[in-house]
Parts: sequence; structure tokens; C-alpha cells
Amino acid sequence: MTIYDIAEKCGVSIATVSRVLNGSSRVSAKTKEKILLVMKEQNYQPNPFARGLGLNSMKMIGVLCEDVSDSFYATAISLIESYLRLIDWNVILGCTGRGSGLKYKHLQFLMEKHVDAIIIIGTPFNHTKDLDYLKNVAKKRPVIMVNSYIKHNNIYGIICDEETGMSDIVGKLAEKGCKSVLYLYDSLTYSGRQKLTGYKKGIATHKLDENPLLQNKINRSLEDVEQTVKKLIEQNVYFDAVVTSEDLLAIGAQRAILQMGKNMPIVGCNNSLLAQCATPMITSLDNQLEILCREAVELLTKLMNDKEVPSKMIFPAKLYQRESFIYA
Repeated sequence: MTIYDIAEKCGVSIATVSRVLNGSSRVSAKTKEKILLVMKEQNYQPNPFARGLGLNSMKMIGVLCEDVSDSFYATAISLIESYLRLIDWNVILGCTGRGSGLKYKHLQFLMEKHVDAIIIIGTPFNHTKDLDYLKNVAKKRPVIMVNSYIKHNNIYGIICDEETGMSDIVGKLAEKGCKSVLYLYDSLTYSGRQKLTGYKKGIATHKLDENPLLQNKINRSLEDVEQTVKKLIEQNVYFDAVVTSEDLLAIGAQRAILQMGKNMPIVGCNNSLLAQCATPMITSLDNQLEILCREAVELLTKLMNDKEVPSKMIFPAKLYQRESFIYA
């Protein structure tokens, strides 16, 4: 039995239960009596992490991602932890790994630790069993997804509009006279699907080459990207620009194209440090990760203070044009 169970059983918010635990006068006598009765019936004993939501309480937030060694996830975790620390909240981190197996046990672990809420970075869950468990978790804890979203009660999405951003990139390439844009991607997470949809929308809108050979799903490695690009060139598959779902893929594509003695616009995604360190520097679509993480913590704060919040918040992507964009 947790503070969330008490709230659900009484038909009140967790903030109201917390006020009763902390002796606040902001709860009506009738509601207070109802909550205390349920606590007594259930033999409820507050734990130090979920005791209350006041300024002096110890709060614990579970944060989940696939792989902390990935620069995108590492940056997101650092940002979220920093914002939570500013308001004296603590973090339990879990990494599900990139494998295709079931991952719901990572959620189970966080629930056993009595976290007050869960922040999920990206899309670590795909299996039906994982998603069903996540929805059950949302009945007891708020779940906030950074750059991902599942429509369900008590699940909230803080999203970058990468679909529009990707479509705009294709439009800019069309303005430069490009006719055949190669797209390389490594996964179909929520973010990955949005990018692919945006690419296809841009191609259709500007009536560019729709050759299916121009869409390639590959492993996230420089070697695989180089082999794929070189093979396409050797097979005389024509393309005059490259767009990728990740900066690492853009770097691999750029290396292969330069090695083959060619020049063309190349665009990556995430605007990572890799894009700025490449030679030439890579143009990249920034998914506004800092804004997403800050808004996730702000939304969580509002939820914990019993305020209404939207189930989905969408922020525009931003294109950073660098040297890799100048070729036509």
C-alpha cells in the first residue's frame, strides 16, 4: 500500500493525501477523516521517500532509458537530474538495454523502490507485455515520456516535432535543386517514426524521387553506413543529398561520399557534439533536448502540486546549418 493507492481508494489526489500526512490545514475535515480511516484500515505506514510532497520531504523519481553510454541519453539524464536536484528531488536510474527482450522488470524494480513518478527517455518499451505493464504502472504513478508518447491516462508526452523538422529539411534541399534525397535510419522508435514520416512527407510535397532504394534501415555504426553508401554508389543508385536519423550516421555517410570523390549536402539529427566535431561540420536537426527535459520536470512539479497539465506538449525542432549543407 502506497500513497498512490491511498489516493486512488479515497478518490483524491496524491497531493491531498500528502497534506494530510504533513498535517496541513488545507484539507476539509470530512476528506481528512476519510483518508485517515483508509490508512488505518490498510495499516498504512508512510515510507521516508513517499511521505509527502512538502518542501522538507524526500522525493524519489525513477528515470529509465535504453543505454546510458549513448550521448543522447547521457545528456538527457544529466539534464533531468540537474533540474530535479534544483528542487531537492532524488533519482533512481534504470537502463533497459537495446535488446529486443521483455523489459517490464525495470519498471517493476522502480515500483518496488516506491518512486513518486517515472520519467522515460525515448522509447525503451515495444513489446505488448511491456506496454501493458507500463499502463498498469500509470494507474498508480505519473509517467512522463521525453520525446515519446503513448496515449493513456496518467501518461504524458514532452515531444519535439521532428516530423515537421524533417519535412522542412527535405524542402530546403529541394530549394537547393536536389532531386533524390537518400535517407538512412537505424530504428523505428516513436522519434524514428516521426522522422521517417517527415522525410516521406517532404519527398511527396516537393515531388522528389520516391525510389524505395533511397530509404535504408541500417545498424548504428560507421562501418555499416559507409558500406551502405558505397554500395549504393557502386550500384549506380542516384542521390544528390543525404539525410540521416542520427548524427553518427551522417558522419559515416559523409566519410564514404568523400572517399568516393563526391560532394553533396548531408544532414544529421540530434545536433550532438559529433556533428560539430566532424570535418566538414555536419548540419543537424536539434530536437531541443534541453527544453524537453526542463519541461518534463516542470510538468512533474505541477502534477505533484495537483495542477492540471496537458497530456502532450510539442515543441518545434531547430535546424543548425553548417559546412555539410553548402554543397549543391
